[in-house]
Amino acid sequence: QVQLVESGGGSVQTGGSLRLSCAVSGHTVSSNCMGWFRQVPGKEREGVARIYPGDKSTAYTDSAKGRLTISRDNAKNMVFLQMDNLNPEDSAMYYCATVVRGLCVWSSFNHFGQGTQVTVSS
Repeated sequence: QVQLVESGGGSVQTGGSLRLSCAVSGHTVSSNCMGWFRQVPGKEREGVARIYPGDKSTAYTDSAKGRLTISRDNAKNMVFLQMDNLNPEDSAMYYCATVVRGLCVWSSFNHFGQGTQVTVSS
């Protein structure tokens, strides 16, 4: 059974940084598509970053490029999201996610963690 447990959320001021972590069990991060999504109340959940299996290629939504960095630690079976230069529009619940049997594209993510809250104040 795939389990994803996020940590590292919190409150920061504009321009600050946070590092989100995702501990994964029942699933190998190095050989599967992993990603981070976020959601604010009243809006759909959106993908912000994903990392491909194997060569660690990455993809980001436009608003995340240059500020958010996804990475993984194969030995620890964990995925991370380094978030820099945060602004209030980044405030959301952030979810670790993975694809079980599918392509590494936003619409294929089918397992999500419980989420960790990020709040950025101006």
